[in-house]
Amino acid sequence: MDQPHLEGAEQQQEMSFVDHLEELRWHIIRSVASILVFATAAFLAKGFVFHDIILAPSRTDFLSYQMMCKVSQYFGSSAFCIEDLGFTIQSRQMSGQFSMHIMVSLVLGLALAFPYAFWEIWRFVKPGLYPQEQQNSRGAVFWVSVLFAMGLLFGYYVVAPISINFLAGYQVDPSIVNEFDLSSYISTLTTLCLACAFMFELPVIVYFFTKAGLLSPEIMKLYRRHAIIVILIVSAVITPPDVISQLLISFPLIILYEVSISVSRGIIQRDLKRLNENNA
Repeated sequence: MDQPHLEGAEQQQEMSFVDHLEELRWHIIRSVASILVFATAAFLAKGFVFHDIILAPSRTDFLSYQMMCKVSQYFGSSAFCIEDLGFTIQSRQMSGQFSMHIMVSLVLGLALAFPYAFWEIWRFVKPGLYPQEQQNSRGAVFWVSVLFAMGLLFGYYVVAPISINFLAGYQVDPSIVNEFDLSSYISTLTTLCLACAFMFELPVIVYFFTKAGLLSPEIMKLYRRHAIIVILIVSAVITPPDVISQLLISFPLIILYEVSISVSRGIIQRDLKRLNENNA
């Protein structure tokens, strides 16, 4: 009597596991489909994507350069007014432009579909959480999407143009002409933007780690110096090999780390307040 019962339970558990995998598969399929839809739209809007977005930081009329010039002129100087970036972009491979067209489309597809793709994954994860964990994670999709967009815009309008300006103007000898390959330019731009986008998720990560009891403001303060060293190393790995790009990414991350300490402290204080109210 017990053996058939155990076999039936195992079969039911196995079917539940298979159904679980099937559900995950469809969440992944919808996520990938959303990326491909946005990537296709970006591919079809070739002129706008490349002229107005990708190649915009390579021209002196880019918004960031204009703002830098206005700020400089406000203080009675023209030190940050850029008249010529001093480089040209070339494609040295026969399939170079087509390959970069596909790559840029996929990257934009990922960036634009990220909120929906994360929502799909979150829909799969959320039912497996306890009610209290679901309560603690309210607004996760919103904040993850907002921080991702902020990081992406920060990388595009701040880190990328300053890095491009620095690298384009750097010379070891006046006889060397800067003629950058299209793949090198796009790789630098996309790496900087995506790196900033994902690194801006630090407060969210700290929030969940604190709720799980894995982090506290005291621990983060204790290992602050270690964290700064790690941030500098990570910035050096993910950015082009120049100090300016590394500093432009590391400084905001250090600020985000300090913000994350405040987030962790706020969570601890709020939980203690609720605990005291329940015990009262």
